[in-house]
Amino acid sequence: MQDAQQSAAQVSLDALRPRVLSCTQCPLAETRSNVVFGEGNPDADVLLIGEGPGEVEDQTGRPFVGPAGQKLDDVLASVNIARETVYIGNIVKCRPPGNRVPNRAEMEACFPYLESQIAFIKPALIVTLGNTSTQWLMPDIPGITKSHGSFYSWRGGILLFPMFHPSYLLRNPSREKGSPKYLTWLDIQKVSKWIDEYRRAKDA
Repeated sequence: MQDAQQSAAQVSLDALRPRVLSCTQCPLAETRSNVVFGEGNPDADVLLIGEGPGEVEDQTGRPFVGPAGQKLDDVLASVNIARETVYIGNIVKCRPPGNRVPNRAEMEACFPYLESQIAFIKPALIVTLGNTSTQWLMPDIPGITKSHGSFYSWRGGILLFPMFHPSYLLRNPSREKGSPKYLTWLDIQKVSKWIDEYRRAKDA
């Protein structure tokens, strides 16, 4: 049954991909090199959502493979979460010029694609990376400096867990207690604990 569910999710994602890759719904299509569809386990329990592609992502068509992506890999590896076991995407799938924050119209144009991905993958936990993705999905909760590290209910069935964006950690390299890196270490341990408990419950 699990293999059948995974295959169904992958088939659905594969069917969606051409629509996303050819999208011209907003002006970001005019300046992109590649659409960054997202990647990972189509049957993942955990979906990570960032803001939008950066320069390296725009060049490669893959999410979180530049400096921020390498930092994300380090954060995941610190608690033995393999990148290939989760799914990784962004609010917008084309790079905003100069890595600026995507505007509301751009996010509104792209969000139906992400909603479809969420529906196909059926994650139990969404980890939002940074303030943009956190506030877009849950505009009524505090900003990332206050909301990070807490679990919220999103649309009645999925848990949402905000964390600092990896690029923020690069700009704030201190490891002292209370620093973004220190807080992220605490946060990713909570994610790891949740994964362990969720999978034990599934297997019970």
